[in-house]
Amino acid sequence: MTQDERWQKKCQDVMDFMEKNHRNPSKHYSEERNMNSWCHHCRKQIYQGLMKPERVEMFKKLQELADQLKRKNQYE
Repeated sequence: MTQDERWQKKCQDVMDFMEKNHRNPSKHYSEERNMNSWCHHCRKQIYQGLMKPERVEMFKKLQELADQLKRKNQYE
């Protein structure tokens, strides 16, 4: 399995998790911590300009899904 295939599989795993659970992966649960760290690492790579353009497109789709699932402040 190439690095690109592993990256795409991880992206799909995170997207499936978000669609199934209707939330982002949490840093507080050990089973989700790896996905949360992966997302954080990808965001850092995008901001630094180190991520490949085709990966940026896929990750932006993932971020759009994450933005739709953002929790609202219960007091607003």
